[in-house]
Amino acid sequence: MKASLSALLSLLVLFSPLKASAEVIERRICVFDIAGNAGPTMQAMRDWRAEALEWGLDANLVPFTNESIAVEELQARRCDAVLMTGIRARNYVPYSGTLDSLGGIPDNEHLRMVLQVMAHPSRADKMSTDSFEVMGIAPAGAAYIFVNDREINSLPKAAGKKVAVLEFDPTQAKMVSQMGATPVSSDLTNFSNRFNNNVVDVIAAPLAAYNALELYRGLSPDGAIIDYPLAQISMQLIARRDTMPREISQKSREYFFDNFDTILEILNREAEHVDPDWFQPIPEEDQREYEVMMQDARVELRDEGYYDPEMLTLQRRVRCRLDAGRSECADSRE
Repeated sequence: MKASLSALLSLLVLFSPLKASAEVIERRICVFDIAGNAGPTMQAMRDWRAEALEWGLDANLVPFTNESIAVEELQARRCDAVLMTGIRARNYVPYSGTLDSLGGIPDNEHLRMVLQVMAHPSRADKMSTDSFEVMGIAPAGAAYIFVNDREINSLPKAAGKKVAVLEFDPTQAKMVSQMGATPVSSDLTNFSNRFNNNVVDVIAAPLAAYNALELYRGLSPDGAIIDYPLAQISMQLIARRDTMPREISQKSREYFFDNFDTILEILNREAEHVDPDWFQPIPEEDQREYEVMMQDARVELRDEGYYDPEMLTLQRRVRCRLDAGRSECADSRE
C-alpha cells in the first residue's frame, strides 16, 4: 500500500509541470516604438512580458517603428495585441481612447486618479468593446505646442500658419481649421522632420520627444514651446478580445497602473533635456479662455461621436474633485 501511494505521488509530481505549462498561452504582441527594438518602450514591454509569464501569457514581442503598419497587423489578425497611441486606440475602444481628450486631464495628478479608476476591476466592462479590449495604459507625457516663431503665442496669431495634424485623427484637422490655420496631414514618422525642416510652423508633442526627435532644430533660432499642456498623451495596449482571457487582461491593466510612477520618472528624465529658455508663458487670463475653448471643443466632438461621453464625465469629476472652484463644476454639459 505504501509503495502504491508513493508511486501515485511520484506520478502527480511528474505530471504537474506538464499541466502548468499546458495552461500557458502564446500570443504575438506588436509594439510601436519609434526607436525600434532598442527603444525605451520595447524595454518596458520586456519587463511586462516577464511579469505576464506569471499570469500564463507567453508574449512574443515584435517591434514596429511605424504605428500604421503595426495597427494593420492587428486588423489582419497577425498580431493578437498592439501597443499604440491612445489617439489611435480611440478607433478600437472609444472609452479609453478619449483619455487623450483636449484639455480633459490638466496634469499627472489628475491622470493618476483617472487611470486608477480605469484599472479597477469594476471598470472592466468599460475597457472593452465587442471585438477589442484594453490590456493597459501608460502615460506618454503632456502634449505641448512647439512653434518655429515665438510670436505665435496666441490662437489668433496661429491663423494662416501650417500645423501638422495626425492623418488618422480627423478631430485635429477640424480644430486647426477652426483656428484659421492650415492643417498638414502627417504621421508619427514624419511630423518632427516637417517641423525641423520648416515645412510646418506648429506641432504638438510631449517634452520627452524634444531630444529623441531633435525638435530643438525646428525651434532654432526663434521658436518656443508654449508653456501650457493641451492634453495628456497615452500609450495603450489593445488586444483582440477573442485572443485574451479576461483575467489576464485585468492583471495586465493593474500592472500598467502599478508602474505609473516608474514611467513618469523616465518621461521626466527625458524632459530635463529641454532648455528652459524655450518655454513661452501665457497670461493667466488667456489660460482661462483656453479652458473654456477646450471644454466647448470636447462637447462638440462628443456630440459628433468622436469622444466617449462617459470618459468626459469621469475626467470632469476628477477635475472638480481636485479643484471644486472650477467654473465647470457647476456646468453639467460633460
